[in-house]
Amino acid sequence: MNNLGMQTMENITNDLNKNISLIKETMSETDDLIIKDLIFKDQKCILIYLDSMIEEQVINDIIIEPLLQQKIETFEQLAKGSKFQLSTDLTEITSSLMLGYCIILEENQSFVYMASVPKSQGRSIEEPMNEKTTKGSHEGFVESLQTNIHLIRKRIKSPFFKVKYLKVGNISNTKIAIIYINHLVNRTIAEEIERRISAIKIDLLVSTGSLEELIEDTSFSPFPQILNTERPDRVISYLNEGKITVIVDGDPRVLILPITFFAFYKSSDDYTSRWWIGSTLRFIRFFSFLIAISFPAIYIAIVSFHSEVLPIGILYTVRVGLEYVPFPPFLEALVMQIILELLKEASIRLPSPVAQTIGIVGGLVIGTAVVESNLISNTMIVVIGFTAIASFVIPVEEMGTSVRLLGFPMMVAASLFGFFGIVMMFMLMFIHLSKLESFGSPYFSPLSPLKIKELKDSFIRFPIWMLNNRPTDSKPNFIQQQWYSRAWKKK
Repeated sequence: MNNLGMQTMENITNDLNKNISLIKETMSETDDLIIKDLIFKDQKCILIYLDSMIEEQVINDIIIEPLLQQKIETFEQLAKGSKFQLSTDLTEITSSLMLGYCIILEENQSFVYMASVPKSQGRSIEEPMNEKTTKGSHEGFVESLQTNIHLIRKRIKSPFFKVKYLKVGNISNTKIAIIYINHLVNRTIAEEIERRISAIKIDLLVSTGSLEELIEDTSFSPFPQILNTERPDRVISYLNEGKITVIVDGDPRVLILPITFFAFYKSSDDYTSRWWIGSTLRFIRFFSFLIAISFPAIYIAIVSFHSEVLPIGILYTVRVGLEYVPFPPFLEALVMQIILELLKEASIRLPSPVAQTIGIVGGLVIGTAVVESNLISNTMIVVIGFTAIASFVIPVEEMGTSVRLLGFPMMVAASLFGFFGIVMMFMLMFIHLSKLESFGSPYFSPLSPLKIKELKDSFIRFPIWMLNNRPTDSKPNFIQQQWYSRAWKKK
């Protein structure tokens, strides 16, 4: 017996009744284990399957009826193109049952036939709610591992496209797919990712988020070091750069790694619009990062320490607004940021009609009430609202949340040391970003280390025909993508 209380597995014998007992005992006598007696060519055989994992109509059509009506000569002619194989290993047999296989045991035979008849039930392919675009593909990943691999493979028709399966979880046996372009990927990074996933010892793995936390380099960093996405078009663009995709069965979010800080500010719309439009939008996103992380802190520093930097007209307006407010600016900002997070969380958890009502109540009623009661100044409402909008501009929700949370220590530093505290916090943050790694690759590339040629697709995006080289952060085997992308220009 192992630590989960599971019995030692045995192999199938030529004793039919013993084989049935072994399977039933291994499957814990579960009620959804269906066992049917059949006669095929005057020989007794047993059909076993889990009705929760099998399409009843399909198994009747392609397994039971052909056997009963003697339409076939051998068992191998069953399943009509479905996966069909033989096995003597009880561990493999029970695992196959849980994957949607049916098992056929024949009297006086020391092996079983296994035919795949999985239940085809799942969510239809639709655009991800958190990664909407105005142009380009509107397909998104779903909870089916095979469907997600299909969405990627149909876009990359290359013999170098490689899929490797692993299983994690002593109880869940969650299937994980590691995908990369074989001739592009750096083998050291691929092996390191496989090593980390294989080394996971856990009973239950049900989500991509859990896997991300188990394999990331620095769990205590506020910055995500692995990119989550539900967009196939985003995945294929990173596969072309030599990066690796990890898909967890049952979760529509897939992981892309290794990744850099700048990838979290790129959107699919950047590449489906003309380059100057994409560059403008990306520059706005980076500007929003500075606003979201420091705007409340700058307000606190100005009001508390450096009011001389404001023109006299604006200073007068700010001072009048603060005249009857009983709280210091730091407490104002802290309370409003917490209220903002509460409203955001409530709008996510509640049904859509109620969530819209919460947004109206929070934005209008609460905002107006706290100002009229002189609990919060008008200027602080503007600052917090601008900060919230800036954080929502970031394409990846996880990075947007991290930026908002980083605003709290920034406000503390500003309330204690003014502008000096803000500068010190930015220095610490950029030092941390420069030291951070994602699977051995520099997280803050191409700024640290500085790679001037790769800045063409970081803060702004140069025209596609100028992006002939792959980024080197993932250390791909081939840097050059094409020799001359606009060959029609050559004479």
